[in-house]
Amino acid sequence: MKKPGVKTILDGKGVERVLSRLTHEILEKNRGASEIVLVGIASGGIPLSQLIRKKILAIEGVEVPTGFVDISMYRDDLARAGYQTRLKRTEVPFSIDERKVILVDDVLFTGRTIRAAMDALMDFGRPRNIQLAVLIDRGHRELPIRADYVGRNVPTSHSETVRVLIEGDTEEWKVVLTEEPGKGE
Repeated sequence: MKKPGVKTILDGKGVERVLSRLTHEILEKNRGASEIVLVGIASGGIPLSQLIRKKILAIEGVEVPTGFVDISMYRDDLARAGYQTRLKRTEVPFSIDERKVILVDDVLFTGRTIRAAMDALMDFGRPRNIQLAVLIDRGHRELPIRADYVGRNVPTSHSETVRVLIEGDTEEWKVVLTEEPGKGE
């Protein structure tokens, strides 16, 4: 059995550069920030959406409403035996009606988390549209979901895991790819 390897995909500066590009793409596609709101998916999407908000403020001078959503109760695997959900907090302290919602997450994989997040958002109103921004798209979709804004496409095998480490200062953030021996074989 081979030992698991760890490969750094993005360091802190790389994450900053990618989020700067995503922010500019979001602003370009939406012709500014006047009609958008940001909603991070707990937990990885929250700090990413907050950093995008700061970048929009620096670029446009607009304070974009930002919230976050917990998808725990919207998961499609709640009924599985032994699954224990840990509820986090949801905070969307503004109306999403007729707004362009930018849903932010760290890693797009099967699409099931995004589907659950969209279901959760619908409890808050009817947005004009929902756009998806992800730091990493690793493929392997099980649902017909794609991101509008992708920081980095990282083709992976099922035995690999993408971990986004976003604690502490942004200089310490990083994205790593690890292999789990025996998984996916």
